[in-house]
Amino acid sequence: MSHDPADLPPRTGSNLPEMSVGDLARALKRTVEDAYGYVRVRGEISQPKRHSSGHVYLRLKDETAVLEAVCWKGVAARLSVRPEEGMEVVCTGRLTTYPGRSQYQLVIETMELAGEGALLKMLEERKRRLAAEGLFAPERKKPLPFLPEVIGVVTSPTGAVIRDILHRLADRFPRHVLLWPVAVQGEGAADQVARAIAGFNAIAPAGPVPRPDLIIVARGGGSLEDLMPFNEEAVVRAAAASAIPLISAVGHETDTTLIDFASDRRAPTPTAAAEMAVPVRTELLAQVLDDGRRLHQCLSRAIDIRRNHVEGLGRGLGDPRALLEGCVQRLDDRAERLELSLRTGLERRHAAVQQLGIKLRHPREVIGLAAARADAAGRALRAGFDRALTVEQGRFHRVADRLSPLPLRRQIETGRDRLDALPPRLDHAHARRLDQAGQRLAALGQLLESYSYKGVLERGFVLVADAEGRPLTRAADTAPGQPVALRFADGTVGAVVDGAAPGASPAARIRAGKAKADQGSLF
Repeated sequence: MSHDPADLPPRTGSNLPEMSVGDLARALKRTVEDAYGYVRVRGEISQPKRHSSGHVYLRLKDETAVLEAVCWKGVAARLSVRPEEGMEVVCTGRLTTYPGRSQYQLVIETMELAGEGALLKMLEERKRRLAAEGLFAPERKKPLPFLPEVIGVVTSPTGAVIRDILHRLADRFPRHVLLWPVAVQGEGAADQVARAIAGFNAIAPAGPVPRPDLIIVARGGGSLEDLMPFNEEAVVRAAAASAIPLISAVGHETDTTLIDFASDRRAPTPTAAAEMAVPVRTELLAQVLDDGRRLHQCLSRAIDIRRNHVEGLGRGLGDPRALLEGCVQRLDDRAERLELSLRTGLERRHAAVQQLGIKLRHPREVIGLAAARADAAGRALRAGFDRALTVEQGRFHRVADRLSPLPLRRQIETGRDRLDALPPRLDHAHARRLDQAGQRLAALGQLLESYSYKGVLERGFVLVADAEGRPLTRAADTAPGQPVALRFADGTVGAVVDGAAPGASPAARIRAGKAKADQGSLF
């Protein structure tokens, strides 16, 4: 006989203990952590996100599943790989659960790239991104110093690289070397290299520690994973920001890292970096000696050429002594002619002044002539007056004869008496007028004497006149070599205008006069 389950009575109890949600979540957490306490998971990174707290959250996925992952702040700072979208990595850590979301997640402790292909893909993407920022631009490259005084080396202190660099520098040109010891592979190597580059740049130029003139970042050969610290973004940015010229010498000649693109010069090997840093001392000495020899030959040849040129010019010149003798003789001749010309000129000017003095009239003579003319005019006036009086008297008598009345005749006689009394008064007025005119003429004569230049000559002045006797009142009216007459108070002296500048010394004036005398006689 069968029974339908729906007909069975419901279960009202069970032997399983009841658990809360939290108890079950904690039990699951312990079970997962105990079973998967250490796992390695390979997958592709998806949606990486760095929280403000410093923790990194991301997802690992493949074709079939997705796994949540978290990397705590302390571990994220030590990761050798920076999580990026699409990067295939192998993560090592422990599996746990997050009860708040009922999900399980991987707590990452280490992260590495999954295979060389993924690593190269990541490097190519990083290279493209840094190049877009201009960190690899050629115009950012700085020239290397020709001979640096101090060279800073960033490398491992125990490897063969530092010994190779020091040995090569000692062979070529010994220089002062500062070593900044760093780890060149493994965790923390990239941070140490970046700090070393920044540390060299932070040294004060005049401090107790000498500041390097050149930095060499070097490492020996190795696999791609070993060279990864020199591909890190922090190292590349430190190399690009270095104010000191930097040479990268990482790996062998075939190895290429991102620091090679950011450095100012890439060396295939550390030994080649030392060769780039300094020249060969023996070659410089040889070049200096050769340049000195060539300079000496060039100077000798130039001196010989100029000596021959001067000797040729000297042969074309005359004897200076003979030239001077002719000049001295000509100077003596001109001096003698000048002396004779001065004496003759003075005599001529003296004679001319005397002739001019003869032609001049003394003011007393001029006054006498004026007085004679005045007397003649007075006599003519008297004669004219007498004639006019006689004519008027005749006319008066004729009128009186026609008029016979006695009163009129008496008036006429009275008028005649008055006319007879007029001549003495006219004579007195004429004499007074002549006396006044004479006094005025004497005053004008005295004024003329005061205006005469002879009074000025008596005070020590000289009147300068040209050959025709015209006074010269301005220096601009004269010319060098022009004969002039110097009129003093007691006589006249001849002179010649020299060619010296105003204010020149007497010797300069004499030389100028002699030079003008070379052209011939002055007068």
